[in-house]
Amino acid sequence: MTDATSTKTVRRPHHWRRDVTELAALFTAVAVADALANLIGHQPDGPFLLVASAVVLAVTAGFHTWWARRHSHAPPPAGAGRDGSDGGGPESALHAVSGIGTGTGAGTEGSAPVGPSVAEGPASATPPAPAVEDTVLWRMRTTVRDVPGSLAALCGALARHRVDILTLQTHPLSRGTVDEFLLRAPARLPARQLSRTVSAAGGSSTWIERADAHDLVDAPTRVLGLATRTALDASELPLALRQLLGRCTIHSLPAVSVTGRATGGSAPVEGVLEETVMRLRDPSGGVLTIERPHLPFTPTEFARARALVELDARLGPRVPRGKDVLTLPEGNEITVRRADREDLPAARAMHGRCSEQTLRLRYHGPVRDADRYLDHLLSPRFGRTLAAQTASGRLVALGHLLWDGDETEVALLVEDDWQRRGIGSELLGRLVALAAEAGCESVYAVTRASNTGMVAAMRALSLPLDYQIEEGTLVVTARLDAAAVRSLPPYEQAGR
Repeated sequence: MTDATSTKTVRRPHHWRRDVTELAALFTAVAVADALANLIGHQPDGPFLLVASAVVLAVTAGFHTWWARRHSHAPPPAGAGRDGSDGGGPESALHAVSGIGTGTGAGTEGSAPVGPSVAEGPASATPPAPAVEDTVLWRMRTTVRDVPGSLAALCGALARHRVDILTLQTHPLSRGTVDEFLLRAPARLPARQLSRTVSAAGGSSTWIERADAHDLVDAPTRVLGLATRTALDASELPLALRQLLGRCTIHSLPAVSVTGRATGGSAPVEGVLEETVMRLRDPSGGVLTIERPHLPFTPTEFARARALVELDARLGPRVPRGKDVLTLPEGNEITVRRADREDLPAARAMHGRCSEQTLRLRYHGPVRDADRYLDHLLSPRFGRTLAAQTASGRLVALGHLLWDGDETEVALLVEDDWQRRGIGSELLGRLVALAAEAGCESVYAVTRASNTGMVAAMRALSLPLDYQIEEGTLVVTARLDAAAVRSLPPYEQAGR
């Protein structure tokens, strides 16, 4: 309860002794006044003295009233508490935070504002707001000694440069601790000076890179989101690992090659961690190799990656069954949907209806090996595949989005009788939209320079393109400009 509340709402109990005291004081004052009037009034100058005394008393009362009102509106001295003292105690600190007694009407029911209001006079001037300084976001990782005060020294050094620590993760090691920060630093503070500051405060093996607003999500929320995406779609596992571990390269080595030979790729059930390389057993067979040469993995990161892989293994094969029905220019309807290894017989049948030239342009090798690639291409582990089928259920086109290390490849195969109808362009647009949603910066297509259909489909994307030709092989790379990608089919319609 505030002071104002206690003075205005709390009433003392009435007692008869108080009334008797007031009456006695009144009678005494009347008796004294009568005695003085008789003593002075019977003298020659008595009436004049009585009038002069009355005037002096009236002037004194008026001056006292003016002086009291003037000082009641003056602002309190700096640091003065509610009790008039210089120091702000706990009560004044509470009022400053909660707004009680500031004239804003805040407080408990029945309380009254103590500070100046509109009717009482102008409030004190508000101090000017400090200028907003341009800032940038940084992701920083450094190793500190595992001793009390080491982290405090590092945070103090950052604070002296006006660096704000937004998030902090700790990765315990056998010797020392790896601290991962998300920092908001003044734009005038370069990364090199920031690194020197950290080193002077006891940090070692410091690594810094620019961050963006997506990094503001805390680690538990990000991990749960990646686990959800992995649970919905098996092809999300490589992407989830890349987003979990940052800038890294992921290779999926199958247990058996496309030619049927054992690759020798294997890893123990618990996985292997070797500084900048970790190997995990692929749930679909083979091994997942994750490399990050610029920054060693920590045991915490290894445990998180292994947990995602174990989740994928427990859930088994799964592909979203969304579909999109399109109408071709001649009026035929086709359905675009996600495909997986269950479509292997239909894909092989489509190979049988394709000409050798069409298969050669797609696989860049002997036509007899075309069927061997399908088991690899239709696996969700290596990317995403979109299929186009007719109303009768016949497969007439396949589009592949393949995770190639830290790059992304797109490839198309359209049956001869269904070419030049826009099916390839429809599939390619959806594949590029999937790549953009996955965070890829570019996609590339490998074909022959004579494959004008593929080149035309890439140009129809209206994205910045780079061309490289080497011994008749054409590599077309499309940079996924954010503004241009918005015009492509949305992710939900791309067979999700």
